[in-house]
Amino acid sequence: MLERYFTPAFDQSASLQHQIQERLIQAILDGALSPVDPLPSSRAFAAAIGVSRNTISIVYERLNQDGFITAKARRGYFIDENLVREKLNVSPPRRSQDRAVAPDFTRAYARRYTTQPNIAKRSDWRTFPYPFVYGQVGRDETSVARWRDCLRRAGTSRHVGTWADDLVDSDDPLLLEQIARRVLPQRGFRADPDEMLITVGAQNALWMVAELFADASKEIHIEDPVYVDARNIFAAHGAQIVPTPVDRKGLKPGPELANADMVYVTPGHQSPTNVTMPMERRLALIEAASLHDFLILEDDYEHELNFLGAQHPTLKALDPCGRVIHVGSLTKPLFPGIRLGFIAADRAVIKELRALRRLMYRHPSALAQRAMALFLAEGHYDAHIRRHRRAMSEKWHMMLREIDRQLPDCQATMTTGGSGIWMALPEGMDAGDVFTAAEARGVLVENGTLHYLRLNPPRNQLRLGFGAIDLAKIAPGIGELKLAIDSLR
Repeated sequence: MLERYFTPAFDQSASLQHQIQERLIQAILDGALSPVDPLPSSRAFAAAIGVSRNTISIVYERLNQDGFITAKARRGYFIDENLVREKLNVSPPRRSQDRAVAPDFTRAYARRYTTQPNIAKRSDWRTFPYPFVYGQVGRDETSVARWRDCLRRAGTSRHVGTWADDLVDSDDPLLLEQIARRVLPQRGFRADPDEMLITVGAQNALWMVAELFADASKEIHIEDPVYVDARNIFAAHGAQIVPTPVDRKGLKPGPELANADMVYVTPGHQSPTNVTMPMERRLALIEAASLHDFLILEDDYEHELNFLGAQHPTLKALDPCGRVIHVGSLTKPLFPGIRLGFIAADRAVIKELRALRRLMYRHPSALAQRAMALFLAEGHYDAHIRRHRRAMSEKWHMMLREIDRQLPDCQATMTTGGSGIWMALPEGMDAGDVFTAAEARGVLVENGTLHYLRLNPPRNQLRLGFGAIDLAKIAPGIGELKLAIDSLR
């Protein structure tokens, strides 16, 4: 009966004991083993599946400790009777098919999210030879090993008291301390623990700010083109969205901001164009906020990826009276899947956001928070950012050189850094057609049209991310993109 569970080969990259345990548990839950007959002896079972007897003995002992099997003297291991009884007492409820009526969900929805325009991102992007995908990073094996070590140590008895209990609405004090000491000074400002909140990534931070401040009575001015998910977040809250054009210096403060309740801006590396807002515009935006009494939501996008010139202070660093709500990511340049970010704002705002977060999910994983605190405290984060910046700078220069060499009739927007290139195709060429033709040649790029809010937006804009592609593949990847473009002329 066990043969079908152990016919598939074991994964060589995973623990053999854990794989055997998982398959045995699945067989037990499926009812594939008789509750009145003993399990195979460790010797016979080990010989049958080609592993050591000691491995099977350890697995049996674990299953015994977890209550799946029980040991009977001189007879061996049996499926635990209590487990069998629980399985027998659970049965699906009976349903009358005659009166069953499927609900009309479309009538019941209070709002729809699937109808919002979103950028499609392939989950299998790693299988493509030239993934110019945005928002992904290459694997830094040094940081992987150090993160794994911090996660292991966070789980030890020394730290278990910081994450095993429900924190209710609190954050890990060590993580808040490390952000205040190591992250915020790099951005030109400081904050006390009650002026910070940990979030499940920067996008979750944007949602909470929108939940607190945005509704149908509020006028939210956002960049155009803009980060698509930010636009959709504000739209989901019913806010009046006013697009503000972006040029080669980012958002330009003007008289149209007089009616704003909030301005959403990505001044470090504007999303999606990656241009950096110069100091005079930053000061002008701060002054306009004071003059017209609006708040600024600063999404500090890729602050660490500046390759030319000095780093500009954030808007939060220039804010004299607390109008700026600063959002940042801790894991975007590290491992995007970990999803840890933060908000730094006036303590009155943080107090409200903390109460809101409690209703949503109480707090992000306390174990992940402690691991990140250790990662920061031991200097691994700073070391990773230095390696990441060097690698990304090399790729950035290579991208610009190859676009200039191989795509002379395409215009890359000049920036001081970031992890992507915003590029205009020749006039009359459609980015959607290029996207499809490039994908057929193994090249993944992003159609930029969806980033615009204006009527009749440019349809010839592409974004090419280079965080995840190997340096050696950039030149041949641009070559394949050129062939895709040429095929559409």
